[in-house]
Amino acid sequence: MHMRLVVTVCATVLVKPVAPPVSHIAANDNTRPAGRLAGGVMTIRLEARAGTWHPEAEDGPSLQVQAFGEWGGSLQVPGPMIRVPEGTVIDARVRNAIPGATLVVHGLASRPDAGDSLVIGPGAVAEARFTAGAPGTYFYWATTTRVPLDKRRKVDSQLSGAFIVDPAGRRPDDRVFVLGVWLDSVVVGGVREKREVPTINGKMFPYTESFTYSVGDSIRWRVVNASDREHPMHLHGFYYRVESRGDAAQDTVYAPPDQRAVVTENLTSGATMSLTWSPDRPGNWVFHCHILFHVEGALTLSPATAHAAMSGMEAMSGLVISLHVRPRSGREYPAAIGTPKQLRLLVQERPRVYRQEPGLGFVLQRGDVPPAPDSIDIPGSPIVVTRGEPVAIDVVNHLSEPVAVHWHGIELTSYYDGVPGVSGEPGHLLPSIAAGDSFTAVYTPPRAGTFIYHTHIDDVRQMQSGLYGPLIVLPPGERYDTLVNHIVVFSWHEYPDSLLVMLNGSAHPPPLVLARGIPHRLRIIMIPPAGSADLELRQDTTLSSWRLVAKDGADLPSHQATVRPARQTISVGETFDFEFTPASQAGLRLELRDGPVVLVSMPVLVR
Repeated sequence: MHMRLVVTVCATVLVKPVAPPVSHIAANDNTRPAGRLAGGVMTIRLEARAGTWHPEAEDGPSLQVQAFGEWGGSLQVPGPMIRVPEGTVIDARVRNAIPGATLVVHGLASRPDAGDSLVIGPGAVAEARFTAGAPGTYFYWATTTRVPLDKRRKVDSQLSGAFIVDPAGRRPDDRVFVLGVWLDSVVVGGVREKREVPTINGKMFPYTESFTYSVGDSIRWRVVNASDREHPMHLHGFYYRVESRGDAAQDTVYAPPDQRAVVTENLTSGATMSLTWSPDRPGNWVFHCHILFHVEGALTLSPATAHAAMSGMEAMSGLVISLHVRPRSGREYPAAIGTPKQLRLLVQERPRVYRQEPGLGFVLQRGDVPPAPDSIDIPGSPIVVTRGEPVAIDVVNHLSEPVAVHWHGIELTSYYDGVPGVSGEPGHLLPSIAAGDSFTAVYTPPRAGTFIYHTHIDDVRQMQSGLYGPLIVLPPGERYDTLVNHIVVFSWHEYPDSLLVMLNGSAHPPPLVLARGIPHRLRIIMIPPAGSADLELRQDTTLSSWRLVAKDGADLPSHQATVRPARQTISVGETFDFEFTPASQAGLRLELRDGPVVLVSMPVLVR
């Protein structure tokens, strides 16, 4: 049994401050642990100093930031990874080689972490000796601007590193991804402007590492959000199982029955998770943050050369990882088996929906007569299909610009996933749908639930203009009954001077009418370009109760599908299904809240 050392020693050793030369900062792929492990003791020596960081190509634009490196080694973003078995004693020294700045280091302590920190003056060295503590996914971080993690954005924003504690005698075969964001002014294309640089392991897409797997592989990842903001991480085409959630100080490892299957999991500032997934279909896929400002092509620092193979509207940047899954030899992967149900989805525009700006929308054609050219639905028309029954959706683009449609949460063939220039296989990649053209998406939904379809091109502008809609998959033999099924879609549109938050396309939605005494299914979709908030069902000032039955279209096991207070934090790209049985209640309201501020509200009438 190892004793936890509860005292962190800050031994201040004065060193004559000398301004070191500006160093090159290397991207850290987190495959090699730092330090030296011998006799149950990990010896690690870290140094913080300023350097030049290239978040895109190594010969591309650079930023001056502070970073960690090992003594005698190069600086790294993220910082050197500490990875040790449970019970290891860590002997750490940290040198502050940043002239004129006091370095405050958090996270070099036993887990769970009591919150001690190292305060290191310019040119000084501090020591910490402690046992690693409980197995889990953690990180260490530092600041020279004396701000909390959720306010750290500028020169010290990259002073972070993964801290992984493995179970004794076992090191899982996994990969570690550290998310970071730098935010400050920088010169891009000859113009100085405020820019955001979101990275995974020190790089922005398409310079992030790509991965190749095979059908049937068991894949394990750890994701650390060491940035100042949230990131709802979305995997295309597959569900992943969340095996643990934590932060820099502690981690909760879930027993298998308590793990959740999701396609999107929100990581707030400082949050961590470990996950597993296994691909059952080949093709190209992506794993990315669903905050569209963190993946749009406009993030690039080198607009003249980046994404040369893609148009400006199709390009992605930021927090994106590309994935290629190789097929299993001798196996066929048809998009659909049987005669598909034919649907026709029109992409249209109406002028002056958002003040002087047009609205874009999806309209499902019903019957032989097409809708008027300027008719749109915001959100898009509900698409209702059946589990196990093939569907062919003709997407007809009536806009004067390209579009693409992603079937969010649907397990389908890669080519139809909806990411232009990525989805499909090498030599057979999905194109965008040109103005006046059409494309047929074919798939057989394998599970019933609440999903989303939305644009995946020029995402920020097209999404907030209305190109999103609900996609409902029913169990075989079930009819969609609007008396007990209620779709609630949250979105927003940003004006230069304000934010329009909408519920089902309206800032002032009409009442939701529920029949008394019978169970209703509330199908909740959150699909603005960014953001998260608290969804609440209130009776006057008191929370009601509901039962959570599904997340991201995946039904919860019975022991997780419990009755709980009617409050749920929901982030962009997530869906939740709740069962609610109203009694004779007055004063009911469904509200989306940011703390005490009500963003949008819908009256609920019980009859």
